[in-house]
Amino acid sequence: MILRIDKDSRWTVAIVWLGCAAVVSLLFIFVANPWICWPVTALMLWTAGWQTLFHRVPERFSDGSDTLVSAVADGKVVVLEKAFEPEYLRSECLQISVYMDFWDVHANFWPLDGKVSHYEYHPGKHLLAFKPKASLENEHTCTAIRNAAGQEVLFKQLAGGFARRIVCYSREGMEVKAGEQCGIIRFGSRIDYFLPLDAKPLVRLGQTVRACETLIAELANTSK
Repeated sequence: MILRIDKDSRWTVAIVWLGCAAVVSLLFIFVANPWICWPVTALMLWTAGWQTLFHRVPERFSDGSDTLVSAVADGKVVVLEKAFEPEYLRSECLQISVYMDFWDVHANFWPLDGKVSHYEYHPGKHLLAFKPKASLENEHTCTAIRNAAGQEVLFKQLAGGFARRIVCYSREGMEVKAGEQCGIIRFGSRIDYFLPLDAKPLVRLGQTVRACETLIAELANTSK
C-alpha cells in the first residue's frame, strides 16, 4: 500500500523531516549524551511520522451521489440543527457541523455529485473551531454544489485556533464527484454543511464520521 501525501503539503512534510534530522544530527555532534540524544531522536521521529500521516490522502470509497451527501472530512458531529445561512443560500437550512481534531485526517473530499455553483474565500479570525461564532468570524471557504435536480448543498472549510492554511480546489462551474479530493485544512478545524430543510440527516450528534464513507444526509427526491 502506497502512502499518498497531499500534493500541496509535500514540501511541508519534507521540511519537517529535514528539520527533525537536523536537530538529531546537531545533538549527536555537540551533546553526545545518549540519555538526551536517544529520547529526543524518538520524539523527532514521532513528530515527523505524525506530520506525514496528518497530511496523507487516504484511499476511500464513497457512497455519495447526487442525492446522498457524504462526509467531507473525518471528525465528530458537533452541530445538528436548523440554522440560517447568510452568505449565499440566505435561507433556513439544516446545519450539520463536523469538528476535526489533531489526530484526524485533514484531507477533504467532495460531498456530492454536481457542479460548483458558488465559491468564495473569507479571511478572518482563528477562534477555536467548536465555538458557535467561529462559523461566521473565522477564516473559511464557502462552496455550494448544485446537483442535477437543482438542489444546492453548501459546505464551509473552517479554520480553527491552530489551522493556518485552507486549500480548496473549488472553481465555479466545475463538475465534481463525491469522494474525490477537494482540498485540505491544516490542523484542528471544522466543516459546516448547510442542506435543504427537507434533507434527511443520516448522522446523530456526537457521532464520529469518516470522510467519503459516512453518509451525512439524504436529499429529498424531487422527481416524485
